[in-house]
Amino acid sequence: MVAVTTPAPAPRPAYKLHREPTALRSNTILPAQREDIELHTADGLTLVGELAVPAAVTPVATLVTLHPLPTHGGFMDSHVYKKAAWRLPELAGMAVLRFNTRGTCSPRGCSDGRFEEGIGEAADVAAALDFVRERGLPNPWLVGWSFGTELTLKYGSQPQNAEQIRGSVLLSPPLHRADDADLARWAGTGLPLSVLVPEFDDYLRPAEAAERFAAVPQARLIPVEGAKHLWVGEKYVQRVHQEIVNAVLGAAAPTLPTEVSGPVALAQG
Repeated sequence: MVAVTTPAPAPRPAYKLHREPTALRSNTILPAQREDIELHTADGLTLVGELAVPAAVTPVATLVTLHPLPTHGGFMDSHVYKKAAWRLPELAGMAVLRFNTRGTCSPRGCSDGRFEEGIGEAADVAAALDFVRERGLPNPWLVGWSFGTELTLKYGSQPQNAEQIRGSVLLSPPLHRADDADLARWAGTGLPLSVLVPEFDDYLRPAEAAERFAAVPQARLIPVEGAKHLWVGEKYVQRVHQEIVNAVLGAAAPTLPTEVSGPVALAQG
């Protein structure tokens, strides 16, 4: 059992004004309002996380991110999500909610409890959606990566959760804990589902994914040439972020830039 810990707040990014465009780098941080938050589950646990919202405008949508397997290094700071929180509030007007599921630790702190093989984590998903509703955050989408896709399919499709969300984006779904019954239940919700499958995934590659997700008529399968399960490399991070924005915002989706100007900070370490 891990007890929740709340360390001192991280130092604020030191922004430098760039009047000319500068390349978007792996450690680029753009302006946002960032807040350390806590989620409270129905079974009495406290989970730690962060909410990042646009600095100057009302968010147009909310990403509720569910991280990869914590027993294999997954946590709220898994790089695709951390960079989404650094970039997408400014570039796409989105709020990004990240948190550690039960028993998971990160520099933000440790969430209460212990890893429960994707079963007890049902309450973690519900707590995140409760937070979004209580804060009045708009148009929530679940974004799951690896283990997080299992939580998305299993619990995002539950009626009490499905009625709160607008859809989901899956990154590298292994379809281990989530089964055909979960896919059928998602199909029954009618909610949009975008599925990003790396060409060289360790668990589920595009051809097999096409067969499995045929059970969800509204699923949009997106094979990503050259990518692997962990989406290592800035090229693939930017592709994932663009596909998330496309799925959530549809025709209103901006093309995310590879260069930025204005206030820019660089993460250290």
